Amino acid sequence: MSYLDNPSSVLSLVTDDEAHRDVYIAEDVFELEMNHLFRNTWIYVGHASQIPNKGDYYSTKISDQPVLMVRHTDETIHVLYNRCAHRGTKLVTDIHGNTGKTFRCPYHAWTYRTDGTLLGVPVRDGYEDVSFGNSCASKGMTSVSNVCVYREFVFAKLQDGGIEFEEFFGDSLSSIDNMIDRSPEGRLEVVGNPLRYMHHCNWKMLVENQTDSFHPMVVHESSAGVVKEIWEDMKQHGNATPMAVECIVPFTSSYSFYEKMGIRTWQNGHGHTGVHFSIHSDYADTSGYVDQMKEAYGKERAEEILNENRHNTVYFPNLMVKGPIQTLRLFKPLAADRTLVESWIFRLVGAPDMLLERTAMYNRLINAPTSIVGHDDTEVYERAQEGLHCTNNQWMNFQRHYFGEEGVAPMEEFPGTTEAQMRNQFRAWKKFMHSVSDQSGVQA
Repeated sequence: MSYLDNPSSVLSLVTDDEAHRDVYIAEDVFELEMNHLFRNTWIYVGHASQIPNKGDYYSTKISDQPVLMVRHTDETIHVLYNRCAHRGTKLVTDIHGNTGKTFRCPYHAWTYRTDGTLLGVPVRDGYEDVSFGNSCASKGMTSVSNVCVYREFVFAKLQDGGIEFEEFFGDSLSSIDNMIDRSPEGRLEVVGNPLRYMHHCNWKMLVENQTDSFHPMVVHESSAGVVKEIWEDMKQHGNATPMAVECIVPFTSSYSFYEKMGIRTWQNGHGHTGVHFSIHSDYADTSGYVDQMKEAYGKERAEEILNENRHNTVYFPNLMVKGPIQTLRLFKPLAADRTLVESWIFRLVGAPDMLLERTAMYNRLINAPTSIVGHDDTEVYERAQEGLHCTNNQWMNFQRHYFGEEGVAPMEEFPGTTEAQMRNQFRAWKKFMHSVSDQSGVQA
């Protein structure tokens, strides 16, 4: 029987420390996720620097819904559903551009202001003596229900009601704060287009992997491990450490390193690796950046900012930011076994160009379709997606370092190789899938 016939039954697919394979491979579960989880949570849309001018827009999707992030004539940012109010035609097909003061439908030439309000209907007298004023079409493009711009990071929630932005994120926003504060001017700018990479696996595998500190020394032995061996041989000749080596070799760190690194979790599925230090802690400064930060913030505050070297911060359900290297990865679910990953980079406004060079290099080395490191993970994801179709064992295990009751305190810390953050994500999955019970009269 399909889960769509009994939606509340999906809630039994997740326990305190296990998840049934259907949450990864069943298309009807995926459909319920799109209709409930991704509509009840705050989803990252984009960054204000992507639309710096009036009339600039960026088109993307929240869940399976096409939306536009646009800067209106009064400089405010709006998130609109990308459809004409008349007959549903997508107004914009380009990923980004400038529409001027209006959007114009290519089908019947209805026009809208950049806040979505209806501006013009050709030969409007054809709507006289009808109830046009009471129709949905007369109200113009539909705005996404809830939008919050947090320090130029734009988030939206499709569903009315439910959890507010501040409650949803809580103190987890400190990771975004730290990435922004690394700029001497306290500002970020998106640089270029993202690297896009299709993965043939469920979106949750990718999100889980961001805080899985038990795999790098195994999975990346054939890539980062080889780089380390080559560099160990070259070091004998007294060469300076290349930037690429600085970025790749730390992936081969030991179990002990990752264990001591630590993991912090917050409620609603958010968490980060690198509580005490991370693989980004020992990057060289050859550009005077530290002195620049001290001048901008004062010595004590600058050291506080720069000593916070979190590895990966997951913002549930599908966002990861890496503050020390200024990258952001967005995991866009397309099907139960297909996920598009976008990897974005940011410029620290006012910082030396060397930092942007390192950020761009890291993104190419680790997150690109041509990455020597990323393909290790891709192969494991696809093997897992295939392996989950085996019928004899239908459960995924997340019991490492499970000490009993979790998720009660607003913030908790664990050893770095724990699976606590994965358990945390599934608690949030269950929480924000709660509305499926409304369809069958069963309370979650």
